[in-house]
Amino acid sequence: MTTLDSTDPDRSEAPGDPPPGADLLAPVAQSPPSEPPAPSRAEPVGKAERLAAVDVLRGVALLGILAMNIVSFAWPFSGYDNPDLSGGPGMVNRSAWMMNHLLFSGKMMSLFSMLFGAGLVLMADRADRRGVSFAWVYYRRILWLLVIGLIHAYFIWSGDILVAYALCGLVLFVFRSTSPRRLFVLGVVLIVGSSLVFPVMGLGLGAVRAMAETTSESISTSDSGRAAMAEAWQEMGAFFEPTEEQYAEQLAAYRGSYWEVFPHRAQESIGFQAFFLPLFIWGIAGRMMVGMAFMKWGAFAAERSTRFYLVMASIAYGIGLPLTIVGGLDLWATNFEVVRGTVFGAALAMLGMVPVALGHAAVVMLVVKSGALPRLTARLAAVGRMALTNYLTQSIVGTLLFYGYGLGLYGKLDRPQLWLIVLAIWALQLWYSPIWLARFRFGPAEWIWRSLTYLKFQPMRAAKT
Repeated sequence: MTTLDSTDPDRSEAPGDPPPGADLLAPVAQSPPSEPPAPSRAEPVGKAERLAAVDVLRGVALLGILAMNIVSFAWPFSGYDNPDLSGGPGMVNRSAWMMNHLLFSGKMMSLFSMLFGAGLVLMADRADRRGVSFAWVYYRRILWLLVIGLIHAYFIWSGDILVAYALCGLVLFVFRSTSPRRLFVLGVVLIVGSSLVFPVMGLGLGAVRAMAETTSESISTSDSGRAAMAEAWQEMGAFFEPTEEQYAEQLAAYRGSYWEVFPHRAQESIGFQAFFLPLFIWGIAGRMMVGMAFMKWGAFAAERSTRFYLVMASIAYGIGLPLTIVGGLDLWATNFEVVRGTVFGAALAMLGMVPVALGHAAVVMLVVKSGALPRLTARLAAVGRMALTNYLTQSIVGTLLFYGYGLGLYGKLDRPQLWLIVLAIWALQLWYSPIWLARFRFGPAEWIWRSLTYLKFQPMRAAKT
């Protein structure tokens, strides 16, 4: 299906590399793998039908997403890209923010989104080779993913990404046969267009804030427009640039019992889905299209030459890192001022996210092709095969650590301390994922999802070898 569940026959040996001098974006020739007899209907794939390289890449993205999300588990939204509001203005805390900004923030979500699109290509290719239709299976999977995402957003954590993925997935299906070059161009257009939302939004915030500040003390009852502007900034300011009193209220909101936290989480989820999702879903869809293109080019399956990945990493990092660095330094220099940062620094960082993510993908593919770190890559592949389970587990563990109905650490740990928790969860998921998959075919969440999709309980126990 998607980033969360690849569906293509396993290829233990990559097809031949393209000749030296081949275009970086030229499709690689692929020899069809041997196939079992075609089934009469669509069926879930087994362990022998997976692309190990894609699973490794998915595992890297899944673990990297925790480095982004841990801040949102631990602090209010306004502290995500403002370390002064999530640990304090000290150099160490700001440096931890800068590392996250350069390597993880938005980059791992971009990679995860691209792999979502890559999964559709894998599923379509497999269905075409077997001569079966998979449209209804695909749409059932997407609709159940939407249900899982809504449960996750309203009952576990408001920072859910699954709802956005499911909504994009409903449209993405019609592009499954589009050429990779067209997918790439369309994806880039959507990504760049979505990035332009930042300066427009920043200018709008600046205008609303300026109007509110100049009229807050002189609004007459007849001036309903100005009064509405001031009221609008009071609500938006609490989200982007809260006063000390508002920030204290936000901290207190997540330090209560489960049912005391519930209305605040529901309100945030509604806000994200009603305001941010319509603005940025186009960029997510663009990332998925870029992922479809790179999967069709063989780039996410370690099928290209070493030279290809070296060139890919050089170009991607050469574009993405300067944008990310300049944007980060601007945010730092302006003390993370919301209007200026949204207009310039955040917009540059947004443009750099996908190139840096592609650079990360190229490095991972080089490691896979070289056969280096075989134990680590095997564990990363296991994490990737259980991506939905591990994603939900990160949210459950994160909220239990920080919210009031758990250990109550919300708003109490700076970013270096949060990194200790990230490393501990990484180690835990790298440890238990291969142990689980040695005994079972799927992770628990994947089993539920597949059973719902195929309208019958799936066999859970792994086949004995």
